[in-house]
Amino acid sequence: MPLKETDSAYLWDMLEAARAVLRFIADRDFDDYLADEILQAAIERKIEIIGEAARKISNEFKQSQPEFPWSRIIGQRHILAHEYGDIDHKIVWQVVKAHIPELITLLEAVIPPIPEEGEI
Repeated sequence: MPLKETDSAYLWDMLEAARAVLRFIADRDFDDYLADEILQAAIERKIEIIGEAARKISNEFKQSQPEFPWSRIIGQRHILAHEYGDIDHKIVWQVVKAHIPELITLLEAVIPPIPEEGEI
C-alpha cells in the first residue's frame, strides 16, 4: 500500500517526538523524572504530539498496520491533554521506557527514507 504524503508526514512527526523522548531521558531514572517538572512537561508534550499525529493518520493506513497500538497511543494523548489532573507518572514512565522504544522500531520499519537531494 503506497503511503499518503500526509500519513508519511504524521509518521515522521511521531518518530521525531519519540526519539526526542529518549534523548530527554538519557542517563535519567524515574526519580529524576519525578523531581524535574520541566522534564515531565517535555515528555508529556512529546507523547501528546505522538498521539495527535497518530489520530490524524488515515484509517486505511492504520488498518494496514495492526501491529501499532493505535487506540492506546491516541488514548494516552487524550489522558495527558484532557485528564491532566489524573496523570499517573508511573504509567508515563512505563510508556517512556517500554513502549516508546517499541514504537520507534515500528515507525522505522514503515517510514520511507528521506529522498536525497536531486531525487525529488
